Amino acid sequence: MSAFEYDTEMSSCGASEPFALQVLGDDMLPEFKEGNVIVIDPGGTVRNECYVVANPNDEFIFRQLHIEGEQYILRATQPGFDEIPLPNGVKDIVGVVSQRAGRRRSEHKRYDV
Repeated sequence: MSAFEYDTEMSSCGASEPFALQVLGDDMLPEFKEGNVIVIDPGGTVRNECYVVANPNDEFIFRQLHIEGEQYILRATQPGFDEIPLPNGVKDIVGVVSQRAGRRRSEHKRYDV
């Protein structure tokens, strides 16, 4: 199950422009609650333990990236969810999460600083 829905046919964003998605599900708790809005930067810096949106196997998914040697692995922050290897490394990454917004100001956070 994907942590969000993204319709590439309906998007009017350019390929290199930041875009926003709404988090669905609880697989990224406690950092990201259901209903939070995340801003994805396709040009963001990919680094170990950053949060990313990736597209392995033609399915978009939101996870935390773990880089272990030459391997790129996506992990949920909640236990009980399968790890997802990225066979093409950074080529499978759509963008890096740069911001999180929620219903309250206290839920707003930047990740690109």
